[in-house]
Formats: sequence, structure tokens, C-alpha cells
Amino acid sequence: MSKNINVEEMADVGVNLGHRASKLHPKMKPYVSGIKNGVHTIDLEKTKKDLEKALAFISKIISEGKVLLFVGTKPQLKAIVQHTAEDCKMPYVTERWLGGTFTNFETIQKRVNYFKDLEKRRATGGLEKYTKKERLDFDKEISILKTKFEGIRDMSKLPEAVLILGIDKDDTAAREAKRKGVKIIALVDTNINPDIVDYIIPANDDAISSVQYVLEKVKDAIMDAGKQKK
Repeated sequence: MSKNINVEEMADVGVNLGHRASKLHPKMKPYVSGIKNGVHTIDLEKTKKDLEKALAFISKIISEGKVLLFVGTKPQLKAIVQHTAEDCKMPYVTERWLGGTFTNFETIQKRVNYFKDLEKRRATGGLEKYTKKERLDFDKEISILKTKFEGIRDMSKLPEAVLILGIDKDDTAAREAKRKGVKIIALVDTNINPDIVDYIIPANDDAISSVQYVLEKVKDAIMDAGKQKK
């Protein structure tokens, strides 16, 4: 696996570019290699090592038929997170994390099932008996529910692990995962406290090019492990 992770390639796409030096979280000091133009740079040899560990864990759970939930709600990352998850046939959250997605999973599942039922009724003509205004209200409701639940519509139980792309924005997801024993894999930038994360990937978590690099490696690991499972 290590032959696919290239330090020069990571540098080219900005994986090593952290935040301004003044924003350094003390616990990320071991991952910092220096300062460039007032910005901390991440030690890519450590990123490579930790990314390999994370990918090995992902390969293991996928080969066991388990599920990885992708979470990335930063506006610039939503599209690539969704596309990668869909390519991997894994669930995803790219809109605001709904409190209770893990900790109140049964209630969330009821809402997901209601959304799927409404969609089915509309598709099979089950809503035709209602007035035009009522049908428009149903359409609006379905649209809202789709935004909230489309990515987790087929997630029938808690995932084995969650991949968080931007733990500063999705700290609620991380806290719920920790409470429910769901393993946390996360990109961790220089301004983040890494303590809650089980598999740290020290990396720029804002630049699309950096996140895309990591997501491509994750996708490769999932695809390869999926073939082995068969």
C-alpha cells in the first residue's frame, strides 16, 4: 500500500499546508515540520505513516463486510465527499450533522423510513388522492427529507467507523461516534485537538486538492478490499 502514497505528490497538492502558526493546537506539535510564510507545515513522512495505518484499518473492516460512513460538511468538500462515498457504495453525510444520528439512531431510522415511504407512495401514485396543494406540500417535505437523509437512507445499523473530513466543523459527529464506540478516522489539521480520533491523518483539511488526495487513497483501499471480500 505504501508505494501508492508519495510524499512529493502530497506536497504538490498541499497536504502539508496547515494553519497560521498562531492557531497551532499544542497536541499537533509532533506533526509539524516547520513554518513557511507564517503557516505551519505538516511532516509528510508522518502523514504517510498514519495514512497507511488508516487505510489498513479501512481495508480490514471493508473486507469483513462492515460499513464506513463518510462525513464532510464543509461547503467546498461536499461534492467530492458525496461522489467518493457513492462510488464506494458507502453512506455519507454532507449536510449539517443531525444530532442523534448515532446516539438516537432508532429515531433517526424512523424518519429515514418515513422519507422512503413518502417517496415510494409518490412514485406509485399513492399521493394522487390528495389535492394539488397537499401534493405540493408532500413534494416540499420529500425534498427537505432528501437533503437530510439521502446519504444514510440505506444505513440500517451503526457503521463500524466514520471518516471525518474536517473535524473542526463536525465535532458533534466525532463526539457521538466516541459515545457509541464507532471508530473515528479523521483528517487532523494543525489547529485541531487530535485526542478524540482513533486513526489520525495529519493533513490540510480545507483545500479540495488535499482532501481529494486522501479520498482517492481511501476509495482505492475500499475497492481493493471489496474485491477480496468477494
